[in-house]
Amino acid sequence: MGEAISNSWDADAKNVWIYIDRENNHLIIKDDGEGMTSEDFQNKFLKIGYSKRKDGSDKTNLNRPFIGRKGIGKLALLSCAKRIHVLTKTKNSDFVGGIIDNSGLDNAINDDLTPQQYPLESINKGLFGNHLDNVEQGTIIYFENINDGIRNRIEYIRKLIALFFRFSLIDDSFKITLNYDPITLNELNDLSQSTQFVWQINTINDPYLKDKISPTHEHIKKFEKLNSSLEGIKGFIASVVEPKHLKIRNTQEKVSLDLYVNGRLREKDLLKHIPSARLVESYIYGQIHLDRLDGDKDRFTSSREGVISDDPLFQTLLSELKEIMKVITDDWDKWRVELRQDGDSENTTRITKKERKSKELVNTISDEFVPSKESIYRSKVDEWLESLSRDAEYNVTCYAECFISENLLRKYINYKPIPLSMEAIAESKKWREKEETNKNTANISFNLRQSKDELVYLDMDNLANLIEKVDPVKQAGLSRDAKEYKPIRDAMAHTALLTQNAKQRLNLTYENIKARIKKIIG
Repeated sequence: MGEAISNSWDADAKNVWIYIDRENNHLIIKDDGEGMTSEDFQNKFLKIGYSKRKDGSDKTNLNRPFIGRKGIGKLALLSCAKRIHVLTKTKNSDFVGGIIDNSGLDNAINDDLTPQQYPLESINKGLFGNHLDNVEQGTIIYFENINDGIRNRIEYIRKLIALFFRFSLIDDSFKITLNYDPITLNELNDLSQSTQFVWQINTINDPYLKDKISPTHEHIKKFEKLNSSLEGIKGFIASVVEPKHLKIRNTQEKVSLDLYVNGRLREKDLLKHIPSARLVESYIYGQIHLDRLDGDKDRFTSSREGVISDDPLFQTLLSELKEIMKVITDDWDKWRVELRQDGDSENTTRITKKERKSKELVNTISDEFVPSKESIYRSKVDEWLESLSRDAEYNVTCYAECFISENLLRKYINYKPIPLSMEAIAESKKWREKEETNKNTANISFNLRQSKDELVYLDMDNLANLIEKVDPVKQAGLSRDAKEYKPIRDAMAHTALLTQNAKQRLNLTYENIKARIKKIIG
């Protein structure tokens, strides 16, 4: 189907009509292009390897850049069904054509027969029904008994056409209709609605960006100063909210970052050539357009499904794309974190591992409190959560540090073992009795703590006094830091929003405590 659409473009068709009958396993592709005379049909269409560019032209009569190059793609076109019925006419000639039977075509190719030596079956015009009505010019191809059947759903085929034949959506003079319904940008609605960030490369006139993306997306960045040897490069790279949004529903296919030349897909998934193993790659799709690849030199593989990998211009493109992806990786991480979503955990230059994990936990908890989109309080709650996020991240980290530090000291004391002082026993008893009173008031009869050990009722200050016996005035030690740590730690534990001075003091004090604990258990 793709090769037929490309041929219609090259024939200056304004319309392509596709009719798919899955039940009867056939399809019809019709266009209103220039059509062919009997001579053209025999010596050009039926000749494998014939190129429209042999006369030195690289554009059609309507100044469209040719998509086809070597004529090899015709093999795919003529071998996708058991029998292929072709009818074509120009404005000044009648219908000509014939039936290509693939069993005979294989033998003709093996025997290196010319089109004249390979006789076509006479065609039955009645098979085309009303598709021949009012045809001034153009070509109609009937694919009978499709090899392997038509397995894909119509919805999937529509989306593939919209994705892989961008010229059909960009050029107003070329329209594709599938089963009487035009292919439009709406085929890509679910993809555009799942798109989160966009990076535009130079200026590109793409209705998908203009009408589907730009009006609803704040995070759009433009790259305009690129490698001078890549003159003519344009396109966009986008990321979705979740990797699953790149998957085309009910298929194993997914959208990727692809290369287009003269509007046609030429290399799928460019990132496979420059893998970085960074998380952002699983969120990325887009289109890079570089029409210069279709110059005097043939850069495409014999199957026409890709670019020759070691081509210098293609390698220059990949090098430039690699640099662009470095910027995108940083932007994506920054913007995701701003939106309270998980970013790139491997990016430790901008956010430490501990800060990132704290953010992720706070974001996960915050999401549980976000009202539905329909709620009148949605924006206000979002605003509140955003205002609390930094303090919540700080407090979560501090609590985890406090929990680990104090419980490490308890384990160390039990391990040594270090006997409890009379003061420590009295302090433990005081808090145990207070907890029991509070439980009775709350009508709680089950245990709150996993252990009844006296140490679990002692805080950092009391634990430090058991381990280090120092002069609290003259000597530096864990107990001195613990005294300074206690009031700020208590405020934090009571979910208070700490002042900047309190945070700075707590940070410095805890670094001292951590260093001393590491030395003690070292």
